[in-house]
Amino acid sequence: MEKYKCFTRFACAVLIVNMLVVLWGAFVRATGSGAGCGSHWPLCNGEVIPRNPQIGTIIEFSHRLSSGLALILVFVLFAWAWKIYPKKHPVRLGASLSLFFIITEALVGAGLVLFKWVAQDASNGRVISIAVHLVNTFLLLASITLTAWWASGGSAVQIKGNGKKNWVLIPALAGVLLIGVTGAITALGDTLFPAASLAEGIRQDFLSTGHILIRLRIWHPIIAVLVALYIGFISYREWNSNQDNRVRRFSAILGGLFILQLCAGLLNVFLLAPVWMQLIHLLLAESVWITLILLTSSVLAKKDDLKGVLL
Repeated sequence: MEKYKCFTRFACAVLIVNMLVVLWGAFVRATGSGAGCGSHWPLCNGEVIPRNPQIGTIIEFSHRLSSGLALILVFVLFAWAWKIYPKKHPVRLGASLSLFFIITEALVGAGLVLFKWVAQDASNGRVISIAVHLVNTFLLLASITLTAWWASGGSAVQIKGNGKKNWVLIPALAGVLLIGVTGAITALGDTLFPAASLAEGIRQDFLSTGHILIRLRIWHPIIAVLVALYIGFISYREWNSNQDNRVRRFSAILGGLFILQLCAGLLNVFLLAPVWMQLIHLLLAESVWITLILLTSSVLAKKDDLKGVLL
């Protein structure tokens, strides 16, 4: 029916908007504009609309506006899902999770401002908050992705009876989350402690007296390579053994995206992490995560024709 098609298109649009908001948030961090509105939230420097704003204020305020738009869109997604889909339909669950995680996303963002974990702050509190922020962001994207997927006709996920598949896919999901967390911490370190050259950056990584953000930087590429090998194994296995065209398609896309991501990460290191390269790297990370969510959902899909029940 047309109303379901409209909802699916809207859910896809909400996903794209949230991906762009995440990228803009990374731009705020990379340009050191997180303190553009001072320590005020939800106001900006104590005002609803800042007057005579500096460039940092414009960047931060525009991010808040885009985040507010994302919140409104997700709320509409939630209300619309509960209006047109029956009880126990997975779309309702996906929309509810989306609303929950965008609210927690806003709260985490507010905490960053109120605790002054922005701009040039390099405290342990900011490191922890960055990790929490990344995990929440990825869970938000996963929830919206599943909402759109189930609305488009994707089968509900069946947990029972898929024990072996669960144990294979869970490490992949956890691994990509870990890459995201270490990547976010690495990006923060690159912003706060930029290296003048590649040699200097490598030397900083191995200094025992260096800041924790610098010493943690070395772990990101190591974890990325290990997870990439595991993801490659899963992608090849599913592409080779699964007869479902959707699974094969997502497996191929995931393998290709991971290769691009590794290349982008290597280029990012050699270029000393310029802002534009960080954004490309993050966009690829979002794409990898979303594709892995779709692959997982397809592999664990219910085999019968009953729709709308998530077990």
